[in-house]
Amino acid sequence: MSTSMRLKRFGSKQRPYYRIVVQDTRQANKSKTLAEVGQYHPVENKENQVVLNVEAVKDWLQKGAQPSATVRSLLNKNGVTVNRTVQE
Repeated sequence: MSTSMRLKRFGSKQRPYYRIVVQDTRQANKSKTLAEVGQYHPVENKENQVVLNVEAVKDWLQKGAQPSATVRSLLNKNGVTVNRTVQE
């Protein structure tokens, strides 16, 4: 099973927040997730924008989960190094 880390949108108009989730790549964005590994609040001030469960993120990356471009940049900004791998 190939998995990806992506953002799942919640909130209301003008007040979005996102959960960083691990999903099967064959499922729709709004479908059931395998795990929730963090949250992203773009409207909040800088120090409270991203909350990560770093151990869970590293575990899923070791299992082969591929982060989306946005999730990759959020992880890199928060000190979790992500090696770029080419998907075949």
